[in-house]
Amino acid sequence: MLPLLGLLAACGDSDTEASGEGSSEGEMSVEVVAKGFQHDFWRAVKQGAEEAAEENNVELNFVGPKDESAIAEQVEMMKNAVNKNPDAIALAALDTSALLGPIGQAVDKDIPIIGFDSGVPDAPEGAIDANASTDNYAAGELAAENMYPAIEDKVAEADGDVRIGVVAQEVNSLSITERTVGFIDKMVELAEGELGEGTVSVTGHEKLKNDVSEDDAKLIIETRVPAELTDSAGQTEAQTLLNKDDLIAIYGSNEFASKAIINADSALSGGKIGPDKVIAVGFDSGALQLDAIRSERFYGSITQDPVSIGYNAVDLAVKAANGEEVSDVDTGAKWYNAENVDSDEITDLVYE
Repeated sequence: MLPLLGLLAACGDSDTEASGEGSSEGEMSVEVVAKGFQHDFWRAVKQGAEEAAEENNVELNFVGPKDESAIAEQVEMMKNAVNKNPDAIALAALDTSALLGPIGQAVDKDIPIIGFDSGVPDAPEGAIDANASTDNYAAGELAAENMYPAIEDKVAEADGDVRIGVVAQEVNSLSITERTVGFIDKMVELAEGELGEGTVSVTGHEKLKNDVSEDDAKLIIETRVPAELTDSAGQTEAQTLLNKDDLIAIYGSNEFASKAIINADSALSGGKIGPDKVIAVGFDSGALQLDAIRSERFYGSITQDPVSIGYNAVDLAVKAANGEEVSDVDTGAKWYNAENVDSDEITDLVYE
């Protein structure tokens, strides 16, 4: 994804310090603290948040750190949000443990907190009123279920000479980890249904391995995670997988990872992904990924509804601030490919 505009503030000045009663003009104020602006995904989330703010006549401030590794920067943003005494806060936590201080301050001030995207996992009981998020584990499973028919014959014939690659941006973010693990678990289930129990070895990153050795496996699922969040580091990990002769499929669990696969493939003579080659499946969208879908270099991808995530986060925040009872909203995920990428159902969910 393309680097975005740094720290964005939306819809007016949120520096007014109220005591949980909205802005000085009587307008309700909501602070939104996102995970970053490294990906176009967050631009789409911001769009949805602004739509809900406009509908509800809410003064909105939408901020996020430079990227999804900048935990200390997000902590300072959350502290600033709490100090402004808004009517509510929407938070997509990079690291809940690092945010416990300002989360506790918000609770002490009776400021409702709504989680969004991956929410605020392991937050203190009662600190988060509700979440607006994708069921990322189920979305990862959906990616595996749609990939499997394209590789089923090769899996059925596997005898230790077949590999599926997974590129994950990181293993700390709950949303990315869940869609990575969801994909792996479902692929293991599908493959072992064909090959027998204990025949699939999950290798690569220490946090994702299983206890089946490669020597005993008929199929290997290898996960690669870059050491740093740079395009070149992601591309290196993807290229490591694409250079393996036994690779039959590859999955990228977010836009960063999908982009890494596409760029790594472009750097290889003739390319390795595409019809009758290595089957590539991604997650999220972005211009590069949509082009790969339309040209069928990518077999398909999973899209969330980032506009819905932003919209529902602010809508829930307004309801919580008004004292209404709120509950979690599943913002959904869908499979798209060359056949439906330009359909009305999908065009509203993807971003370029």
